[in-house]
Amino acid sequence: MRPFDPRLLRAAPAARGDAALLVAAGVGVALAAVGSAYFLARTLAAAADGRLDAAALAAFVVALGLRALLAAASGLAAARMSATVKAQLRDDLLKAVGDRGPGWLTGQRAGELATLTGRGLDALDGYFTGYLPQLILGVTVPAAVLITLALSDLTSAIIVLVTLPLLPIFGILIGWQTQAATEKQWRRLQLLGGHFLDMVAGLPTLRAFGRAQAQVTAVRKMADQHRVATMQTLRVAFLSALVLELVGTISVALVAVPVGLRLLSGGLTLSTALLVLLLTPEAYAPLRAAGSRFHASMEGLTALDQAFTLTAADHPAADQLAAVDQHQITDHGRILVQDSTENPDPALSGAEAAGVGMAGAGVVARIDRVTVEYERGPALKDAVLEVRRGDRIALVGPSGGGKSTLVGLLLGFVTPTTGTVFRAEADLDAWRRRIAWVPQKAHLFAATLAENIALGAPEATRAEIEAAARAAYLDEVVASLPAGLDTPLGERGHGLSSGERQRLALARAFLRIQAELILLDEPTSRLDAKSEQAVIEATERLIADRTAVFVAHRPAMLRLATRVVRVEDGRLTEHAGVSA
Repeated sequence: MRPFDPRLLRAAPAARGDAALLVAAGVGVALAAVGSAYFLARTLAAAADGRLDAAALAAFVVALGLRALLAAASGLAAARMSATVKAQLRDDLLKAVGDRGPGWLTGQRAGELATLTGRGLDALDGYFTGYLPQLILGVTVPAAVLITLALSDLTSAIIVLVTLPLLPIFGILIGWQTQAATEKQWRRLQLLGGHFLDMVAGLPTLRAFGRAQAQVTAVRKMADQHRVATMQTLRVAFLSALVLELVGTISVALVAVPVGLRLLSGGLTLSTALLVLLLTPEAYAPLRAAGSRFHASMEGLTALDQAFTLTAADHPAADQLAAVDQHQITDHGRILVQDSTENPDPALSGAEAAGVGMAGAGVVARIDRVTVEYERGPALKDAVLEVRRGDRIALVGPSGGGKSTLVGLLLGFVTPTTGTVFRAEADLDAWRRRIAWVPQKAHLFAATLAENIALGAPEATRAEIEAAARAAYLDEVVASLPAGLDTPLGERGHGLSSGERQRLALARAFLRIQAELILLDEPTSRLDAKSEQAVIEATERLIADRTAVFVAHRPAMLRLATRVVRVEDGRLTEHAGVSA
């Protein structure tokens, strides 16, 4: 693992100023260390002769104070740099997760991602405030000491120059072992965090099946494994600190003993001998400190490497997203999303011509010979579907047939394995702004009812939110709540029934007035008869005079459709719909 990862400055350009200040402070500390040692040696030599060198003493005090101020400035810059980089990395991680969409996220453990974003990146504090300043001093201070010693006593300078590399060599050898132990500790912590979050989320189910105690035992076992891995890491760190101290002490002794003998024989002046003895420990001290603090920062560096892997442009999911943004079509269909294959005007660009071609044909979206494969097998096979303006398409068929995957394709959450998906907008963000989506199970946040309704339209007025709630038949629910629309909801909408949550999701869709395409994924699933009827009536009002694609399992939903497409075993078969 590299002492400093240049990706840090590329990922957080705002931290470059603090990095420059850190380096400048390191250079200043090195000069102040040499200056304080020089003036202290002069002061002590004068005292040995029975006189007081007031000027040297005053200069020593100034140099010492300057060194303290520069060290404080270095610590401040390091702390600010740590906060900047952590904030930027968290933004990048959240953006990467958002860009890859629900299709990618469902294959991840939320607890492990939460541990990485929280506890993992927080561990970078030890790297920035402990290791990095010492690493810079480990370059600047030995260089300044060697130059001064070479000018004062060349023999001592050669001994320091020969023994100085022993510290980083031993540090690297021990660091390899520490890295393996820290990576093992980090994996244990991720497993513990992920499993614990999964257990808390599924606690009602675990208790219903009598498995809560078994999971408590499993968490205790994981915690013990993490404790053992942590103790192994600390053991290596303590032993490495002992080795580095021993090497540093022996190296200082190799300089001190000859200096003492030469001083007794008259080969060195007292002032020069004192300067050498004061400066030699300074050369080794930053490297010893950097070696010991490197182990404390290893957990943060491991999390940093994982964060960069997740946000890297060459990550498989990122490659797919880049291809989507560039609207590329390949023979094998690795990423195949573009507006259209038609080009009515040679003067137009590919994306502009595609939009004109689709608009002229009244086509909102087209799925052309698309196959989507997951690890468990294909979800869609050579699917062909054209969504025209004004269509109300009902997707029917058995569970697991590929209906939700088809909706995911239209949303841009699912990437085709082969085939192409044409949309009326080239940019995915712009495309999604033209869509109102009602998922099978809407996620509600720990916020007020009004804030949850206005999720997709944050600029909506209070009157518009109230109108959307009425249109979704949510007004009775609002009236029954103590603070109406300002009533705070619990996590995941705790306090609302399934039917009320589904109507809230419909209210979100009603509030997206600009939406031209309505996508609904089984809006009536898991509802009682009364709630189902309310949702169906609200859905009918929502999709009136709009283009809609919805997954339907209830006969009452089919009467809203103008086209019915059966999705079974990944294949699409269209039947005539019944217009409402």
